[in-house]
Amino acid sequence: MTIIQHPDAVAVIGAGPAGLVTARWISAQGFEPVLFEAAAQAGGQWNAASPLSATWRGMRTNTSRVMSAFSDLDHAEGTPVYPRQEDMLDYLQTYAARFGLSERIRWRTRVERLEKAGGAYLVTSRGEGGRTVERFARVVVATGRYIAPSFPEIPGCGGFTGVLGASHTARYDGGSVYRDRDVLVAGCSISALEIASDLALSGARSVTACYRRQRYILPKLIAGVPTDHVMFTRAAALAGEVLPPEALAAGLKAKVTAVAGTPDQFGAMRPDDNIFAAGISQAHAFLPLVAEGRIAVRPWIERIEDRLVHFADGSAREFDAILFGTGYRLSLPFLSEDIAAALGLNETQIDLCDHTFHPDLDGLAFVGFYDLVGPAFPVLELQARWIAYAWGGAVAMLGLEALQERLAEARARRNGPKAVAMHEMALLFARNANVEPDRSRWPELERALLFGPLSPTSFRLQGPDSLADAPARTRAAAGAFGAIRSPELSQEERALRDLFGRPATRVA
Repeated sequence: MTIIQHPDAVAVIGAGPAGLVTARWISAQGFEPVLFEAAAQAGGQWNAASPLSATWRGMRTNTSRVMSAFSDLDHAEGTPVYPRQEDMLDYLQTYAARFGLSERIRWRTRVERLEKAGGAYLVTSRGEGGRTVERFARVVVATGRYIAPSFPEIPGCGGFTGVLGASHTARYDGGSVYRDRDVLVAGCSISALEIASDLALSGARSVTACYRRQRYILPKLIAGVPTDHVMFTRAAALAGEVLPPEALAAGLKAKVTAVAGTPDQFGAMRPDDNIFAAGISQAHAFLPLVAEGRIAVRPWIERIEDRLVHFADGSAREFDAILFGTGYRLSLPFLSEDIAAALGLNETQIDLCDHTFHPDLDGLAFVGFYDLVGPAFPVLELQARWIAYAWGGAVAMLGLEALQERLAEARARRNGPKAVAMHEMALLFARNANVEPDRSRWPELERALLFGPLSPTSFRLQGPDSLADAPARTRAAAGAFGAIRSPELSQEERALRDLFGRPATRVA
């Protein structure tokens, strides 16, 4: 077997958003990225032609254009507040071209195995030229968290006889095929609620949504301001570091219900009083469509008999189709047995230090393998910068003892909530990369930094790779849509700022 040696290159597995932004930043640190991409073009989930894409015709992002971008490139003028799938694909391909990444991508090349080989890694891939084995000192896995649909175990599900069958929302491609049909959408994730809404607006005869628990549901816009500009802020993250869970839950519930009401007000089910126990989802049209009677809501499925679905409340109805919006399992089938064992990998969990490194796997990093609540692009970029800076020497790599300590913390959280809020994750990676701005250095930006969106450019104010125009762009992002009109803090905001002066625990 001939092994091709790449002593100075870094293998990046995946050319979606995570892989592209990682390649951009490790290249800036002097490494030569080699990207492996199974599809014929970059884009990951946003490449609708990829068999692993879960996008559908007419799909829009659930995060605003400001928060669906990286710090080096804004969306093209005229892009909607919530970009379309094709806008996101154009954006990512423009980003790849700007940083010379396209010529470094092996198209239609699937990685079949990643294994340790002494102090390096062997990457076995199969492309149009056949099977290749290459040796890299460093590897980044960026294949995506949401590629392997997860189906629940429901008695009788395999015998469902509806004419359009039962499938996962990952295979949904628009509402036209469901016109004049009775459709059940199972799940309360963003995609499940958005697809239920799309079906109701696309001519389905009836749409029913069912789920195990009722989440609180936010719209995409709050008084004309994108929800991610209001909910995912530094203030929210810093409050989480100093306030007890009970106070956090009460404050979050008060904020959510003040701007969005509670689902039972619209005719949906009543959520748990504790908002952390209930959870939060987002869909702009779902609750109004419930209120109009265009979407019915039921508790979870008890069993299925032919076309008849029995629900936990004793009701039953026949359906032509069932769409399961029930999440995704972790899928990294190319990892060797020893790497998978070291990571404690299963369908829901991977043990990593700060979601990125492992003390027993030097030279291997993972990007994007977390259930993230909120905008992903700023978080992916910060994680990529931390990896690049740690490997390139711009910041100190965590020592073995620190890696082991943080890995132990991750393992201790195995049975806890899997989802992590965007603002918490962003601060974690920004601090690790030494790019979280010191607010005392930016008094003119204090309100924008605390109560504006956690925009990508707000992490280019200081530290490695700071930008001269970052202050102006940070101010513009905070002022977009009229969210932050004045630099002056209100009395309530001053009180919160003073609260953040207390000693904080490390964001996990």
